[in-house]
Amino acid sequence: MKSIRIGNSSGFWGDDPEALRRQLSGEPLDYISADYLAELSMSILAKAQTDDAQKGYVPDFIEHMVSVADLLKNVNTRIVTNAGGNNPYGCAVELQRRYHELGISLKIAIVEGDNMMPHISYLQATGNPLRNIDTGKLFEKSAIAEHLQSANIYFGVQPLLKALQYDAQVIITGRASDSALTMAPIIHHFKWQLNEWDKMGAAMIAGHIIECGAQATGGNFTDWKLIQNWKNFGFPIIEMYEDGSFLVTKQPHTGGMVTVNTVKEQLLYEVGDPSHYISPDVIANITELNIEQVRTDVVKISGAKGSPPTPFFKASMAYQDGYKATGSLMITGADAVEKAQIMIDALWDRMSCSFERQYAEMVGYNACHLGMVQQPNANSPLKNKFYPNEILVRFHACDHDKNKLNVFSKAIAQLILNGPQGVAPTGGRPTIQKIFAYWPALVKKEDIEFTVTYINERGERQENSLLKHHDTAIQEVVDTATQVADKPIDTAFNLAEDSEELTLRTLCLARSGDKGNNSNIGVIARNDVIYAYLKEQLTASYIRTIFQDHCKGKVLRYEIDHLKSFNFILTETLDGGGTRSLRIDAQGKTFAAALLNQVVVVPKRVLHSLSEK
Repeated sequence: MKSIRIGNSSGFWGDDPEALRRQLSGEPLDYISADYLAELSMSILAKAQTDDAQKGYVPDFIEHMVSVADLLKNVNTRIVTNAGGNNPYGCAVELQRRYHELGISLKIAIVEGDNMMPHISYLQATGNPLRNIDTGKLFEKSAIAEHLQSANIYFGVQPLLKALQYDAQVIITGRASDSALTMAPIIHHFKWQLNEWDKMGAAMIAGHIIECGAQATGGNFTDWKLIQNWKNFGFPIIEMYEDGSFLVTKQPHTGGMVTVNTVKEQLLYEVGDPSHYISPDVIANITELNIEQVRTDVVKISGAKGSPPTPFFKASMAYQDGYKATGSLMITGADAVEKAQIMIDALWDRMSCSFERQYAEMVGYNACHLGMVQQPNANSPLKNKFYPNEILVRFHACDHDKNKLNVFSKAIAQLILNGPQGVAPTGGRPTIQKIFAYWPALVKKEDIEFTVTYINERGERQENSLLKHHDTAIQEVVDTATQVADKPIDTAFNLAEDSEELTLRTLCLARSGDKGNNSNIGVIARNDVIYAYLKEQLTASYIRTIFQDHCKGKVLRYEIDHLKSFNFILTETLDGGGTRSLRIDAQGKTFAAALLNQVVVVPKRVLHSLSEK
């Protein structure tokens, strides 16, 4: 059966610089996708371009490509990346220049048009209110528009398909949807029609599984102790077949592992409603997938379903929202937590001004989550007796008045000699930083135009194509959450006779991620018996209780019976998310570990199922 092999070499800006070499050095790949962008990356790149008009792209990509020039010139592998950021053309020109210095010819195609900044007024005039899709707030000129730093839509496969028609080895885009970088080569290779919805859904799911780099091959994995090799960590590869089934694997002799559970964890990462996983090109349904281990480090996926997309692109906008400063002190010795609290109270009491937001956290105690909480039995041998002997206290202040933060930045050092014993300084005076807040919105696809350009070996624009996204069909989406909870509860798991206490990690796996100010936690039961038990006990209200100190909104639960899994969405949970958040874990990445650390009472009949074949 006809097939295509696509690997991934980057899941974010800052990922393993050797991953691209490992992918090119192993078994042949038709394509490599490289994702460098997160929600607020575009604001960082926009600022870089303001300082230097030739910048605005991800410089790491250039270095990664130069480092593998010796390999790339001898293979037929094509690279598809969103590293162009706010300036795909500048990225292409710089890459051409560096390869020319090496005496290597390189053909590049670029996709532009995702940048909304020059068109905000036009988009509003044509019926795009740019309302915040998380909060429902209006796009008010005084609060948002005048302070915009970046505004980009997540485009889909159609301009990428045009770029792939050029004889280019590298395709550089701006803010494409993450999965589109993989979807487009698959669709181009098989010449699928854009209304073959199940195949489109399969391509999207494949792209989602590999878009976050090594998270599909054992990175950030619940059962991390199973991994034998942490060196030369393998990045994921998908081998897609013409019928829409595909394999997930990695290069031989690389670290990590590919199992049903590593793939399931990534499958549930940063999704909303799993029956309606929305992209610009298709809405995928992951609830009916068949996932099986066919051999070591090879997992087969089939049964993907897809349906028509919505008529909108998602837009990611970032605006400056004041300033912040962060400073820290190390508190050591006996009673470290008590001394840290004295330090926190003392700082705020001594301040000569108040702030719009202020916050302090004790790293090593409560910064990410408060150890094991909500235990049903106070006399449990697993009862938390956590007495840290060192605490890193992080102090944060935010305000639109920069002068107030100057006062704050000078106040922390005095605590070194004016507080309890055992304090160590951890750095100089806090620096004052701009805050960029995230504003997600929707834009009608019909109002966006894209330019696809072929860049010749001299860095010149040689061929241009102007196009708009065209949908063969569209649909509206109805949410399918099975439970919604907006307040904590008094009790956790029900007490049961003939039971044992243990942590949830024994019963399930989990991974957490973020979308703006919301977090998701995907939970995977270890077998059918446990899933049936967790379906009764692991409620939205229970999750709301565990994270009551963080979650200020609702918790939604989605059930995925076929995969013995749940997806929980925790709204208003990340203190604004991104750079607006004052928490050390601004993206909720540690929430899964916090959940798995909870002590629960479980009937022995459920535990016995773990030893049954």
